[in-house]
Amino acid sequence: MRVVFMGTPEFAVASLDILLKERIDIVAVVTQPDRPVGRKRIITPPPVKKLAIEHNIPVYQPAKVRDEEFIKKLLSLEPDLIVVVAFGQILSRQVLDIPKIGCINVHASLLPKYRGAAPVQWAIINGEKVTGVTTMWMDEGLDTGDIFLQESIEIKDDWTALELFSELSILGGKLLIDTLKHIKSGNIIRIAQDDTQATYAPMLKKEIGKIDWSKSANEICNLIRGTYPWPCAYTILKGREIKIFKARPFPSGNAPAPGRYRGLVKNEGFLVGTGTGDILVTELQEAGSKRMKATEYLIGHHFKEGDLFADYQ
Repeated sequence: MRVVFMGTPEFAVASLDILLKERIDIVAVVTQPDRPVGRKRIITPPPVKKLAIEHNIPVYQPAKVRDEEFIKKLLSLEPDLIVVVAFGQILSRQVLDIPKIGCINVHASLLPKYRGAAPVQWAIINGEKVTGVTTMWMDEGLDTGDIFLQESIEIKDDWTALELFSELSILGGKLLIDTLKHIKSGNIIRIAQDDTQATYAPMLKKEIGKIDWSKSANEICNLIRGTYPWPCAYTILKGREIKIFKARPFPSGNAPAPGRYRGLVKNEGFLVGTGTGDILVTELQEAGSKRMKATEYLIGHHFKEGDLFADYQ
C-alpha cells in the first residue's frame, strides 16, 4: 500500500515514526514550508520534515496544496492512501479524490466533540476529564468525516496541554496502525458523526490567555494548564504582563476576592483571590524578566494582603 503522509508539528512525528517502524511504504511526506522560529527568527524546518529526511523520504512543502503543480506531483505518486496528521491546510476535493482508497485523518479528540484546530487545549480549558483520538475518513468539511476508530484517555489533573499533546500523539500513532491494519484486511469501517453533538475548538489567540479573576479557581487553573506552552495565561500588573505557568486551587476558606493578593504560602508561592476562593501561584514570568518561582518573584515585589494583584475591575 503506497502512502503519502501529510503532517507538520511535533504531534505528527509519532504517527510518522510508527508507520516507518511498521515498514509502511511511505512514498512521500508533505509538510508546511520552513518558518522563522524564536526571537532570532531562525528559519526552521517542521519536525516532520526532519524525520522524513533522516529516512531519505522525498519531502514536498507546498505553500498551498491547491497549487496546480503540486496536484500534478501528487497524482504522479499514485498513492493508495493519504494519511493526514495535524498538517495545517484544508484539503480540497481535488486532493481528497487522488488516493485510490481515500484520506485518513488522525484527530486529537473524540469526535464529534472538539472539531477544529485546537482540540487538546480546549479540552483542558473546558475542564474535560476524558479526551482521546479519532481516525476518520476525510471529507470537505471541518473534521466532519465518518469515524473509523476511537481511543479515549483520562486527563490527569496536573497535565498541561503540552503533556496531553505528548500522550495523544503516541496514542494517535497506535490507533493509526490499527486503522491501517483494518484497511489492509478489507475491513473498511465508517461511522457517521452525530452533528448534533458537535463542538468547536477554534485556533487559540493570545487574548484567550488573559485571566478573568472573577471566574472560579478551577476555571482559572484550567486556563493556565490549557494555554501552556502557548499563548500562556497572563494577567496585567501595573501595566506589565505577567505570565502564570503553574498554579492550583487552594482551599484557604477565604471569601471570594477576585484579583486580590491573599498572602504567602511558605516555600510554595502566593495566593490570589478568584470568584470562588483562591489559587496558589507557584511559577511565573514578568515581561522582560526570566521565568521564576513565585517565591523568588516576591523577593523583589512586596504586597500586603488585599492589594490588587491585577488590573481587574
